[in-house]
Amino acid sequence: MSAATSIALITGAGRATGIGFEVARQLGQRGHHIVLTARKAEDAQARAAELTAAGIAAEGHVMDITDTDATGKVAALLDERFGRIDILINNAATLGSYDETASSADLTEVRANFESTLFGAWSVAQIFLPLLRSSAHGRLVNVSSGAGSHADPEFGLATPAPMPASYGIAKAALNALTVKLARENPSLRVNAVCPGFTATFEGGAAMGARPVAEGAAGVVWAALLGDDGPTGGFFRDGQPLGW
Repeated sequence: MSAATSIALITGAGRATGIGFEVARQLGQRGHHIVLTARKAEDAQARAAELTAAGIAAEGHVMDITDTDATGKVAALLDERFGRIDILINNAATLGSYDETASSADLTEVRANFESTLFGAWSVAQIFLPLLRSSAHGRLVNVSSGAGSHADPEFGLATPAPMPASYGIAKAALNALTVKLARENPSLRVNAVCPGFTATFEGGAAMGARPVAEGAAGVVWAALLGDDGPTGGFFRDGQPLGW
């Protein structure tokens, strides 16, 4: 996929140490025009300024993915300016509390987590699909997690790992949404990607988490798939990950 004038939108890219910002950086280094969003305007603008200072074409916009009006405003702006987007990275999500279990979870908190991790991503996909379909090489990547998989031996659904129940369940549902979107949009490449256990938090490296750049690379791989690339799949590091 050519980077020439390619427009890449990344949600949840406001944290300097996060996957979303690193994906934005790696795509920007390959020549793509970066549109990054965050819930706070100052975070979006600060991250965009960092990329711009590094010679990357970037802009930041405030966008809470649970607010359809805010999402619609960004979509309308990009439609007016570019008439399309070429890459959509659905990265924004909510982790929840590590002590949350399915048996005892506060369902009010669970619903709030689902609003971001599942329904927010779903809403963003719906709102931006017309712009993706206007691209000659539209790519949609849902950033998922092995926590939503039966196959992940360390953090998967069937393991005793202390992952928030609602997070894993929402990510499993996000994987299912990915399959449906791929089937309904055969002109696009739509995939879910687990970046793996990455050091996006203080002390992560000491716990064995890998560098953020390594986790982000798998997301970038899916964003840059050729037209004959897979769609409707779940991947980590460019390799299929079991459901």
